Amino acid sequence: MKKIMTLVTLLAFVVLLGNSNVFANGTTQDKKEKKKVKKEIATVAGGCFWCIEAPFDELVGVEKAVSGYSGGHVKNPTYEQVSAKNTGHAEVVQITFDPSVISYREILEVLFTLHDPTTLNRQGNDIGPQYRSAIFYHSPEQKEIAEKFIAELTAAKVYKDPIVTEVAKFTEFYSAEAYHQEYYVNNPNQGYCSYVIAPKIKKFRQKFAAKLKVNQAKGQ
Repeated sequence: MKKIMTLVTLLAFVVLLGNSNVFANGTTQDKKEKKKVKKEIATVAGGCFWCIEAPFDELVGVEKAVSGYSGGHVKNPTYEQVSAKNTGHAEVVQITFDPSVISYREILEVLFTLHDPTTLNRQGNDIGPQYRSAIFYHSPEQKEIAEKFIAELTAAKVYKDPIVTEVAKFTEFYSAEAYHQEYYVNNPNQGYCSYVIAPKIKKFRQKFAAKLKVNQAKGQ
């Protein structure tokens, strides 16, 4: 009887050990799966950063969109310094996104929907180098995609005037002051938001309805 009990105990131990290995392997597999999803960063400029931050925040695959400054020669610039047009920075939005959900090209398609890439250092009544159209690439692949995309738009004569978007290697990003972040969301009735940003967002939502977080959440 003791031998039978010992054998049963031994078998139970082997089964338990096997299950623990399965769980361990499953956990390891889960970690491997998570590691496969590598986020990318896009840094783009298209006029006032308030105008392009809000739409990018609404896209599926976008983890965050942060307003800031890039492309200049002064460290840690303030909004006042950039607005004085002496730092060389552009107002940009830095986007962290999942390339398995939304591609870099799609990011650029949205950018070119939100601004006019044919006006040098200007978007509407916003005038100055800080409002220039620019793509600051983070890799040779992003550079190639950006240049090809612009070449395709030019060949297709999508715009009457030449595209003047700057394509430059990313160097530094400085986050803008806290009050600039989520500006449109926090101030939808402010004059600039109502008359300048709102029409852009309406156009964006119509064109990219299938890519909006709110619509995918509804199963549309």
